[in-house]
Amino acid sequence: MNAEVQRVVITLPAQADYVDIVRLNLYGIASKMGFSYEDIEDMKVAVSEACNNSVLYAYGQQDGMVEVVFEISGDVLSITVRDEGEGFECDASNRSTTLHDKELLDVEIGGLGFYLMEALMDDVSIENETGRGTRVVMTKRLMRSEEKV
Repeated sequence: MNAEVQRVVITLPAQADYVDIVRLNLYGIASKMGFSYEDIEDMKVAVSEACNNSVLYAYGQQDGMVEVVFEISGDVLSITVRDEGEGFECDASNRSTTLHDKELLDVEIGGLGFYLMEALMDDVSIENETGRGTRVVMTKRLMRSEEKV
């Protein structure tokens, strides 16, 4: 059974003032889907981290845009944050998925946000090409509690 995919696309300036707009849209979409308050708060933190990375690192002092796509497919919400900025150095072979074996001072600047996204979302993928921009895709599955049945 293929669920119809619904898509909401927002394009906004890569400026910190606009990150709230993304969070408000996320709240509206996720609450309509039936996500718990806690899950929505987790997603808001994760999407804010992704947007802030674009705002802080993608364009330097240049003006640029960030595209945020919300895709609803059944009980799955996928959020893509994409910019066309410089990108960043991300050595996947050097990146572990846990902080347990690292001192906080050893974590690269900006790297903590990715650990946070991975901790708060079900799936996170990052595609990055120097000079071609960055695309962060985060997915959260709606877990229906037995109480609501």
